[in-house]
Amino acid sequence: MAKKEVYADAREQYAELGIDTEKAMDALHKIPVSMHCWQGDDVGGFEHPGATLDGGGIQVTGNYPGKARSIPELRADIEKALSLTPGSYRLNLHASYADFSDTKAVDRDQLEKKHFQSWLDWGKSNHIPLDFNATFFAHPKAAGMTLSSKDKGIRDFWIEHAKRCREIGGWFGKEQGSACIHNLWVADGMKDIPADRKGYREILAASYDEIMSLDIPKEHLKDSFESKVFGIGSESFVVGSHEFYMGYCVKNQHMITLDMGHFHPTENVADKISSMLMFVPELLFHISRGVRWDSDHVCILNDDLKMIAEELVRSGKMEKIHIATDFFDGSINRVGAWALGLRATEKAMLYALLQNNERLVAAEESENYFERLALCEAYKTLPFGAVWDRYCEMSNAPSDLEVVKEVMDYEKNVQSKRI
Repeated sequence: MAKKEVYADAREQYAELGIDTEKAMDALHKIPVSMHCWQGDDVGGFEHPGATLDGGGIQVTGNYPGKARSIPELRADIEKALSLTPGSYRLNLHASYADFSDTKAVDRDQLEKKHFQSWLDWGKSNHIPLDFNATFFAHPKAAGMTLSSKDKGIRDFWIEHAKRCREIGGWFGKEQGSACIHNLWVADGMKDIPADRKGYREILAASYDEIMSLDIPKEHLKDSFESKVFGIGSESFVVGSHEFYMGYCVKNQHMITLDMGHFHPTENVADKISSMLMFVPELLFHISRGVRWDSDHVCILNDDLKMIAEELVRSGKMEKIHIATDFFDGSINRVGAWALGLRATEKAMLYALLQNNERLVAAEESENYFERLALCEAYKTLPFGAVWDRYCEMSNAPSDLEVVKEVMDYEKNVQSKRI
Protein backbone atom coordinates (compact mmCIF):
# COMPACT_ATOMS: atom_id res chain seq x y z
CA MET A 1 0.00 0.00 0.00
CA ALA A 2 1.36 3.45 -0.97
CA LYS A 3 2.18 5.98 1.76
CA LYS A 4 -0.72 8.21 0.76
CA GLU A 5 -3.15 5.31 1.04
CA VAL A 6 -1.71 4.26 4.41
CA TYR A 7 -2.18 7.78 5.76
CA ALA A 8 -5.69 8.06 4.27
CA ASP A 9 -6.68 4.86 6.06
CA ALA A 10 -5.17 6.13 9.33
CA ARG A 11 -7.01 9.43 8.97
CA GLU A 12 -10.31 7.57 8.61
CA GLN A 13 -9.68 5.41 11.68
CA TYR A 14 -8.93 8.47 13.81
CA ALA A 15 -11.94 10.29 12.39
CA GLU A 16 -14.20 7.47 13.61
CA LEU A 17 -13.21 8.50 17.14
CA GLY A 18 -13.76 12.20 16.45
CA ILE A 19 -10.06 13.00 15.93
CA ASP A 20 -8.86 15.25 13.09
CA THR A 21 -5.30 14.25 12.18
CA GLU A 22 -4.74 17.35 10.03
CA LYS A 23 -5.75 19.60 12.90
CA ALA A 24 -3.43 17.71 15.27
CA MET A 25 -0.44 18.10 12.94
CA ASP A 26 -1.17 21.78 12.45
CA ALA A 27 -1.35 22.29 16.21
CA LEU A 28 1.95 20.45 16.71
CA HIS A 29 3.75 22.66 14.20
CA LYS A 30 2.77 25.70 16.27
CA ILE A 31 4.41 24.32 19.44
CA PRO A 32 8.14 25.13 19.36
CA VAL A 33 10.67 22.97 21.19
CA SER A 34 13.80 24.69 22.51
CA MET A 35 16.71 22.40 21.65
CA HIS A 36 19.60 22.48 24.12
CA CYS A 37 23.02 23.31 22.68
CA TRP A 38 25.05 21.29 25.21
CA GLN A 39 24.43 17.78 23.85
CA GLY A 40 26.86 18.53 21.00
CA ASP A 41 30.01 18.98 23.11
CA ASP A 42 29.20 17.19 26.38
CA VAL A 43 28.33 20.43 28.23
CA GLY A 44 31.91 21.67 27.82
CA GLY A 45 31.34 25.16 26.45
CA PHE A 46 34.10 27.17 24.81
CA GLU A 47 35.30 29.52 27.53
CA HIS A 48 38.58 27.64 27.90
CA PRO A 49 39.52 25.23 25.07
CA GLY A 50 40.12 21.71 26.35
CA ALA A 51 38.57 22.41 29.74
CA THR A 52 36.52 19.76 31.53
CA LEU A 53 33.57 20.08 33.87
CA ASP A 54 34.53 21.18 37.37
CA GLY A 55 31.88 21.14 40.04
CA GLY A 56 28.16 21.75 39.85
CA GLY A 57 26.68 18.26 40.02
CA ILE A 58 26.84 17.48 36.29
CA GLN A 59 28.33 14.28 34.87
CA VAL A 60 28.54 13.37 31.17
CA THR A 61 29.56 9.80 30.45
CA GLY A 62 31.08 8.40 27.28
CA ASN A 63 33.76 9.47 24.83
CA TYR A 64 32.27 8.75 21.42
CA PRO A 65 34.46 10.31 18.72
CA GLY A 66 33.46 13.37 16.72
CA LYS A 67 32.13 15.83 19.29
CA ALA A 68 32.10 19.53 18.41
CA ARG A 69 35.39 21.27 19.29
CA SER A 70 34.44 24.81 18.36
CA ILE A 71 31.42 27.06 17.95
CA PRO A 72 31.36 26.66 14.14
CA GLU A 73 31.40 22.86 14.50
CA LEU A 74 28.68 22.99 17.16
CA ARG A 75 26.48 25.16 14.94
CA ALA A 76 26.98 22.81 12.00
CA ASP A 77 25.91 19.87 14.18
CA ILE A 78 22.89 21.80 15.47
CA GLU A 79 21.79 22.60 11.93
CA LYS A 80 22.18 18.95 10.92
CA ALA A 81 20.17 17.73 13.92
CA LEU A 82 17.35 20.17 13.21
CA SER A 83 17.28 19.15 9.54
CA LEU A 84 16.51 15.61 10.72
CA THR A 85 13.57 16.65 12.86
CA PRO A 86 10.09 17.87 11.89
CA GLY A 87 8.49 20.72 13.81
CA SER A 88 9.30 24.22 15.03
CA TYR A 89 12.39 24.96 17.08
CA ARG A 90 14.31 27.39 19.22
CA LEU A 91 17.86 27.04 20.58
CA ASN A 92 18.56 26.87 24.31
CA LEU A 93 22.02 28.39 24.93
CA HIS A 94 24.16 28.34 28.08
CA ALA A 95 26.26 31.34 29.07
CA SER A 96 29.36 29.12 28.98
CA TYR A 97 29.05 29.11 25.18
CA ALA A 98 30.10 32.75 24.85
CA ASP A 99 32.00 33.53 21.66
CA PHE A 100 35.41 35.07 22.38
CA SER A 101 36.80 34.56 18.87
CA ASP A 102 36.85 38.30 18.15
CA THR A 103 37.13 39.62 21.70
CA LYS A 104 39.20 39.06 24.81
CA ALA A 105 37.90 36.25 27.03
CA VAL A 106 36.33 37.44 30.28
CA ASP A 107 35.04 35.75 33.41
CA ARG A 108 31.33 35.11 33.80
CA ASP A 109 30.65 38.19 35.90
CA GLN A 110 31.90 40.33 33.01
CA LEU A 111 29.91 38.82 30.13
CA GLU A 112 28.40 41.31 27.68
CA LYS A 113 26.11 41.30 24.68
CA LYS A 114 29.06 41.41 22.28
CA HIS A 115 30.12 37.96 23.45
CA PHE A 116 26.88 36.55 22.05
CA GLN A 117 26.44 38.73 18.96
CA SER A 118 27.50 35.90 16.63
CA TRP A 119 24.92 33.59 18.23
CA LEU A 120 22.16 36.15 17.72
CA ASP A 121 23.25 36.68 14.11
CA TRP A 122 23.27 32.92 13.54
CA GLY A 123 19.83 32.55 15.11
CA LYS A 124 18.35 35.29 12.95
CA SER A 125 19.86 33.91 9.74
CA ASN A 126 18.47 30.44 10.52
CA HIS A 127 15.11 31.72 11.87
CA ILE A 128 15.84 30.11 15.25
CA PRO A 129 14.94 32.23 18.31
CA LEU A 130 17.35 31.92 21.25
CA ASP A 131 16.68 31.02 24.86
CA PHE A 132 19.33 31.40 27.55
CA ASN A 133 20.73 29.95 30.80
CA ALA A 134 23.06 31.46 33.35
CA THR A 135 25.86 28.91 33.95
CA PHE A 136 26.45 28.18 37.65
CA PHE A 137 28.67 25.11 37.17
CA ALA A 138 32.04 24.07 35.67
CA HIS A 139 33.83 27.01 37.27
CA PRO A 140 36.35 27.32 40.13
CA LYS A 141 33.82 29.39 42.08
CA ALA A 142 31.15 26.72 41.66
CA ALA A 143 32.95 24.00 43.61
CA GLY A 144 30.71 24.70 46.63
CA MET A 145 27.75 27.03 47.02
CA THR A 146 27.05 29.80 44.48
CA LEU A 147 23.99 32.02 45.03
CA SER A 148 23.50 30.54 48.50
CA SER A 149 27.15 30.88 49.55
CA LYS A 150 27.87 32.46 52.92
CA ASP A 151 30.99 33.93 51.33
CA LYS A 152 29.81 37.35 50.10
CA GLY A 153 32.54 37.52 47.48
CA ILE A 154 31.46 34.22 45.90
CA ARG A 155 27.79 35.14 46.16
CA ASP A 156 28.26 38.60 44.61
CA PHE A 157 30.21 37.08 41.70
CA TRP A 158 27.29 34.83 40.80
CA ILE A 159 24.65 37.49 41.39
CA GLU A 160 26.47 39.73 38.91
CA HIS A 161 26.71 36.83 36.46
CA ALA A 162 22.96 36.22 36.66
CA LYS A 163 22.18 39.92 36.19
CA ARG A 164 24.34 40.07 33.09
CA CYS A 165 22.71 36.93 31.72
CA ARG A 166 19.29 38.47 32.22
CA GLU A 167 20.42 41.57 30.31
CA ILE A 168 21.77 39.42 27.48
CA GLY A 169 18.57 37.34 27.39
CA GLY A 170 16.44 40.48 27.31
CA TRP A 171 18.52 41.74 24.41
CA PHE A 172 17.98 38.43 22.59
CA GLY A 173 14.23 38.74 23.07
CA LYS A 174 14.06 42.33 21.86
CA GLU A 175 16.24 41.73 18.80
CA GLN A 176 14.57 38.49 17.69
CA GLY A 177 11.01 39.69 18.35
CA SER A 178 10.28 36.71 20.60
CA ALA A 179 10.72 36.64 24.37
CA CYS A 180 13.85 34.80 25.51
CA ILE A 181 13.24 32.18 28.21
CA HIS A 182 16.02 32.54 30.79
CA ASN A 183 16.39 29.51 33.05
CA LEU A 184 18.05 29.71 36.47
CA TRP A 185 19.42 26.51 38.01
CA VAL A 186 22.07 26.23 40.72
CA ALA A 187 23.47 22.96 42.05
CA ASP A 188 24.12 24.36 45.54
CA GLY A 189 23.97 21.65 48.16
CA MET A 190 25.93 19.30 50.41
CA LYS A 191 27.09 15.72 50.24
CA ASP A 192 26.23 15.01 53.86
CA ILE A 193 23.62 16.21 56.35
CA PRO A 194 23.66 20.01 56.82
CA ALA A 195 23.11 21.89 60.06
CA ASP A 196 21.70 25.11 58.59
CA ARG A 197 19.24 24.33 55.79
CA LYS A 198 17.19 27.41 56.65
CA GLY A 199 20.17 29.76 56.49
CA TYR A 200 21.26 28.70 53.01
CA ARG A 201 17.72 28.93 51.68
CA GLU A 202 17.26 32.42 53.09
CA ILE A 203 20.46 33.49 51.37
CA LEU A 204 19.34 31.92 48.07
CA ALA A 205 16.00 33.76 48.20
CA ALA A 206 17.76 37.07 48.96
CA SER A 207 20.15 36.51 46.04
CA TYR A 208 17.25 35.91 43.67
CA ASP A 209 15.48 39.01 44.97
CA GLU A 210 18.55 41.07 44.08
CA ILE A 211 18.91 39.42 40.66
CA MET A 212 15.25 40.02 39.83
CA SER A 213 15.42 43.66 40.95
CA LEU A 214 16.82 44.40 37.50
CA ASP A 215 13.65 45.40 35.61
CA ILE A 216 13.45 43.88 32.11
CA PRO A 217 10.19 43.91 30.08
CA LYS A 218 8.49 40.51 30.06
CA GLU A 219 7.88 40.80 26.33
CA HIS A 220 11.66 40.52 25.98
CA LEU A 221 12.61 38.18 28.84
CA LYS A 222 10.83 35.49 30.84
CA ASP A 223 12.75 34.08 33.81
CA SER A 224 12.18 30.56 35.08
CA PHE A 225 13.45 28.77 38.19
CA GLU A 226 14.50 25.10 38.24
CA SER A 227 14.61 22.73 41.20
CA LYS A 228 16.39 19.42 41.76
CA VAL A 229 16.06 16.59 44.25
CA PHE A 230 19.80 15.86 44.46
CA GLY A 231 23.03 16.01 42.48
CA ILE A 232 26.53 14.60 42.46
CA GLY A 233 28.13 15.98 45.60
CA SER A 234 24.77 17.17 46.94
CA GLU A 235 23.17 13.85 47.77
CA SER A 236 21.91 14.88 51.22
CA PHE A 237 20.87 18.48 50.66
CA VAL A 238 20.00 20.68 47.69
CA VAL A 239 19.27 24.28 48.63
CA GLY A 240 16.95 24.82 45.66
CA SER A 241 14.47 22.03 46.31
CA HIS A 242 11.11 21.76 44.57
CA GLU A 243 9.36 23.14 47.64
CA PHE A 244 11.73 26.12 47.77
CA TYR A 245 11.12 27.09 44.16
CA MET A 246 7.43 26.34 44.30
CA GLY A 247 7.07 28.74 47.22
CA TYR A 248 9.35 31.37 45.69
CA CYS A 249 7.64 31.29 42.28
CA VAL A 250 4.10 31.32 43.67
CA LYS A 251 4.95 34.20 46.02
CA ASN A 252 6.63 36.28 43.30
CA GLN A 253 4.61 35.00 40.33
CA HIS A 254 7.60 33.72 38.40
CA MET A 255 7.72 30.87 35.91
CA ILE A 256 8.84 27.50 37.33
CA THR A 257 10.83 24.79 35.55
CA LEU A 258 9.95 21.12 35.88
CA ASP A 259 12.69 18.74 34.71
CA MET A 260 11.76 15.08 34.20
CA GLY A 261 15.00 13.93 35.83
CA HIS A 262 14.96 16.22 38.85
CA PHE A 263 12.58 14.29 41.05
CA HIS A 264 12.47 10.96 42.88
CA PRO A 265 12.35 8.00 40.44
CA THR A 266 8.85 7.02 41.62
CA GLU A 267 7.36 10.52 41.37
CA ASN A 268 4.87 11.18 38.59
CA VAL A 269 6.20 14.45 37.17
CA ALA A 270 3.22 14.69 34.80
CA ASP A 271 0.91 15.02 37.80
CA LYS A 272 2.64 18.26 38.85
CA ILE A 273 1.71 20.15 35.66
CA SER A 274 -1.94 20.92 36.36
CA SER A 275 -1.22 21.91 39.97
CA MET A 276 1.61 24.28 39.11
CA LEU A 277 -0.36 25.97 36.33
CA MET A 278 -3.02 26.92 38.88
CA PHE A 279 -0.59 29.07 40.85
CA VAL A 280 2.25 30.26 38.58
CA PRO A 281 1.84 32.35 35.41
CA GLU A 282 3.78 30.04 33.07
CA LEU A 283 5.64 26.74 33.04
CA LEU A 284 8.92 25.60 31.49
CA PHE A 285 9.25 21.87 31.00
CA HIS A 286 12.61 20.14 30.50
CA ILE A 287 12.38 16.88 28.58
CA SER A 288 14.93 14.31 29.76
CA ARG A 289 15.14 10.65 30.80
CA GLY A 290 16.55 9.49 34.09
CA VAL A 291 17.72 5.92 34.51
CA ARG A 292 17.90 5.17 38.26
CA TRP A 293 18.98 8.78 38.86
CA ASP A 294 19.14 12.13 37.06
CA SER A 295 21.32 10.61 34.34
CA ASP A 296 19.95 12.75 31.49
CA HIS A 297 19.67 9.88 29.03
CA VAL A 298 18.36 10.69 25.55
CA CYS A 299 14.59 10.77 25.80
CA ILE A 300 12.61 8.11 23.98
CA LEU A 301 8.90 7.61 23.36
CA ASN A 302 8.17 5.82 26.63
CA ASP A 303 5.18 5.97 28.98
CA ASP A 304 6.71 8.77 31.08
CA LEU A 305 7.09 11.05 28.07
CA LYS A 306 3.62 10.19 26.77
CA MET A 307 2.05 11.07 30.14
CA ILE A 308 3.92 14.39 30.19
CA ALA A 309 2.68 15.27 26.72
CA GLU A 310 -0.89 14.25 27.54
CA GLU A 311 -0.98 16.46 30.62
CA LEU A 312 0.56 19.39 28.74
CA VAL A 313 -2.10 19.15 26.02
CA ARG A 314 -4.96 18.49 28.43
CA SER A 315 -4.04 21.54 30.48
CA GLY A 316 -5.59 23.72 27.77
CA LYS A 317 -2.81 26.25 28.45
CA MET A 318 -0.22 25.49 25.81
CA GLU A 319 0.28 29.23 25.33
CA LYS A 320 1.58 29.33 28.92
CA ILE A 321 3.87 26.31 28.53
CA HIS A 322 7.39 26.24 27.11
CA ILE A 323 9.06 22.96 26.13
CA ALA A 324 12.82 22.44 26.08
CA THR A 325 15.04 19.37 25.81
CA ASP A 326 17.79 18.71 28.37
CA PHE A 327 19.82 15.54 27.96
CA PHE A 328 23.45 14.70 27.21
CA ASP A 329 24.95 11.38 26.18
CA GLY A 330 28.60 11.21 25.20
CA SER A 331 28.48 7.47 24.48
CA ILE A 332 26.66 7.66 21.13
CA ASN A 333 26.73 9.91 18.07
CA ARG A 334 25.77 13.29 19.49
CA VAL A 335 23.86 14.52 16.42
CA GLY A 336 21.95 11.24 16.42
CA ALA A 337 21.20 11.73 20.12
CA TRP A 338 19.75 15.18 19.42
CA ALA A 339 17.63 13.86 16.55
CA LEU A 340 16.30 10.89 18.55
CA GLY A 341 15.42 13.01 21.57
CA LEU A 342 13.79 15.78 19.58
CA ARG A 343 11.82 13.36 17.45
CA ALA A 344 10.65 11.48 20.57
CA THR A 345 9.44 14.78 22.04
CA GLU A 346 7.54 15.59 18.85
CA LYS A 347 6.09 12.09 18.70
CA ALA A 348 4.83 12.33 22.27
CA MET A 349 3.15 15.67 21.61
CA LEU A 350 1.55 14.33 18.41
CA TYR A 351 0.36 11.22 20.28
CA ALA A 352 -1.28 13.46 22.89
CA LEU A 353 -2.87 15.68 20.26
CA LEU A 354 -4.36 12.62 18.53
CA GLN A 355 -6.82 11.96 21.35
CA ASN A 356 -10.43 13.00 21.80
CA ASN A 357 -10.04 14.65 25.18
CA GLU A 358 -13.58 16.02 25.18
CA ARG A 359 -14.95 12.49 24.93
CA LEU A 360 -12.60 11.29 27.66
CA VAL A 361 -13.76 14.06 30.00
CA ALA A 362 -17.40 13.39 29.16
CA ALA A 363 -16.99 9.71 30.03
CA GLU A 364 -15.27 10.66 33.27
CA GLU A 365 -17.95 13.16 34.27
CA SER A 366 -20.66 10.57 33.66
CA GLU A 367 -18.63 8.18 35.85
CA ASN A 368 -18.22 5.80 32.92
CA TYR A 369 -14.67 4.93 33.87
CA PHE A 370 -14.77 1.81 31.71
CA GLU A 371 -15.28 3.90 28.57
CA ARG A 372 -12.49 6.27 29.62
CA LEU A 373 -10.05 3.40 30.10
CA ALA A 374 -11.19 1.59 26.96
CA LEU A 375 -10.68 4.70 24.82
CA CYS A 376 -7.17 5.19 26.20
CA GLU A 377 -6.42 1.57 25.27
CA ALA A 378 -7.88 2.06 21.80
CA TYR A 379 -5.59 5.02 21.12
CA LYS A 380 -2.57 2.78 21.68
CA THR A 381 -3.32 0.59 18.68
CA LEU A 382 -4.46 3.27 16.24
CA PRO A 383 -2.08 3.75 13.24
CA PHE A 384 -0.08 6.53 14.90
CA GLY A 385 3.01 5.71 12.84
CA ALA A 386 1.25 6.58 9.61
CA VAL A 387 0.36 10.04 10.91
CA TRP A 388 3.92 10.57 12.19
CA ASP A 389 5.34 9.60 8.79
CA ARG A 390 2.96 12.04 7.14
CA TYR A 391 4.05 14.80 9.53
CA CYS A 392 7.71 14.13 8.71
CA GLU A 393 6.91 14.22 5.00
CA MET A 394 5.05 17.53 5.31
CA SER A 395 8.02 18.99 7.22
CA ASN A 396 10.59 17.72 4.68
CA ALA A 397 12.17 15.63 7.43
CA PRO A 398 13.38 12.04 6.98
CA SER A 399 11.59 8.98 8.28
CA ASP A 400 12.81 7.14 11.38
CA LEU A 401 14.92 4.69 9.37
CA GLU A 402 16.21 7.39 7.03
CA VAL A 403 17.55 9.26 10.07
CA VAL A 404 19.94 6.38 10.78
CA LYS A 405 21.50 6.65 7.32
CA GLU A 406 21.67 10.46 7.52
CA VAL A 407 23.49 10.36 10.86
CA MET A 408 25.92 7.67 9.74
CA ASP A 409 26.70 9.62 6.55
CA TYR A 410 27.29 12.79 8.58
CA GLU A 411 29.58 10.91 10.95
CA LYS A 412 31.58 9.50 8.04
CA ASN A 413 31.84 12.74 6.05
CA VAL A 414 32.09 15.33 8.84
CA GLN A 415 32.51 14.13 12.42
CA SER A 416 35.10 11.41 11.74
CA LYS A 417 37.48 14.06 10.40
CA ARG A 418 37.61 15.83 13.78
CA ILE A 419 40.89 14.59 15.17
